[in-house]
Amino acid sequence: MKRITIYLPDELAAALEREARRRTVPASAIAHDALTGYLGLGEKSERRPLPFAAVGHSGKQTVARDMEDLLAVE
Repeated sequence: MKRITIYLPDELAAALEREARRRTVPASAIAHDALTGYLGLGEKSERRPLPFAAVGHSGKQTVARDMEDLLAVE
C-alpha cells in the first residue's frame, strides 16, 4: 500500500473528520472508500458508464466512410 498526502479545503477536511468520528473509523478509510467508488474500482463496483459515449451519434452507418462528401456539401 502506498502512502500519499492530499490537501483539502478546510470545509472538506472538517466534513471528512466528522464522518470519520461518526463511523468511528480513520479518515483514511473514508477517503479510500470514496476514491474506490468514484474511480470504479473494487469488488462491488461496476464500471461507470461514460457520460460522453455516443454523443453526436447520427444513427447512420456510413458517416465515417462518407465524411469527405459530407464536408464538401457543407
